[in-house]
Amino acid sequence: MNIQSSLDITLLGREYRVACPPEERESLLAAVAYVGVKMADIAAKTKSTGERLAVMTALNLAHELLVPKGQPEEASALPADGSFDAFDRQEFARRIDAIEARLDAAMAEQDKLF
Repeated sequence: MNIQSSLDITLLGREYRVACPPEERESLLAAVAYVGVKMADIAAKTKSTGERLAVMTALNLAHELLVPKGQPEEASALPADGSFDAFDRQEFARRIDAIEARLDAAMAEQDKLF
């Protein structure tokens, strides 16, 4: 039986309550620690905060999953389940760049308000 319980976590000083089965508690805490380090690193490098920081962290983590370290992007292995059979890495990279540019532009407009 999979009993659902909750776990309070903290990322960059903000607290969140997440659902977590007891048997996954340790791995979730490890993931929280990893994401926290990545968020802090990206925040320091980009001066991003809030939603933009979360998006940039998510994109960086997805990139890590899709392109293993030490392997050129063109030669990296895709998931074994074939879920990315039609995956175009160059198009994906262009889209990420476009999203980042739009986020930068939107954040610049927000900065003018303050």
